[in-house]
Amino acid sequence: MYTLGTAIVGGTYKEGQILPGDSDLIDQFGVSRTVLREALKTLSAKGLVEARARVGTRVLPRARWNMFDSDVLLWHLDSGISFEFIASLAEIRMAVEPDAAALAAERRSDEQADELMGWLRGMATKGQSAEDFARNDVGFHRVVAEASGNPFMVSLSSVVEIALMASFTISSPMEGGAAFDKAVRLHRNIAEAIAAKDPEMARVAMRQAIQSGVDRATTTLGSARR
Repeated sequence: MYTLGTAIVGGTYKEGQILPGDSDLIDQFGVSRTVLREALKTLSAKGLVEARARVGTRVLPRARWNMFDSDVLLWHLDSGISFEFIASLAEIRMAVEPDAAALAAERRSDEQADELMGWLRGMATKGQSAEDFARNDVGFHRVVAEASGNPFMVSLSSVVEIALMASFTISSPMEGGAAFDKAVRLHRNIAEAIAAKDPEMARVAMRQAIQSGVDRATTTLGSARR
């Protein structure tokens, strides 16, 4: 399923294209008919393909894909990161996360405030690997979503996680001292605003943190293109 999903998302199989027949796909991916059928069923549930009798399995338009599905997001990440992908992730984060931070400031428990500070201390640790920094950052944002008390915002955590992974794949704050210090400072602003139960400051701080990460990633992508 992973290889076929990545091939669809990456454009090997175009929107509207009829996939090769079962026998060809079985030979191509080296799987059994049962495994292929299950994979196609899963891709259909995610909105990527549609099977029709006497027609075959067709790749659906991108507008039909479940872009909040963690597999679909990962396939986008693995098939190549573009300006458009980064921008789209940033837009959905900007639409949701600042309000999640504001709600967290209103609703957080003392335990959640302490947990945020714990993840922040992890982010601020000198000499950690880029992977450890990313893990701490993802954990921080997950607690913000949980502290919001809104289950829909918690469900969007996979989008945030992929957005952070995409950003770190392009340019990690660990690659430069100034970028690292700025990332830690901006997240400290979020944690302190939530701890102080200041919704407006939490909203502004989250917006600044998101924008900083996007700016870092798009600057690196732009340099790579030149």
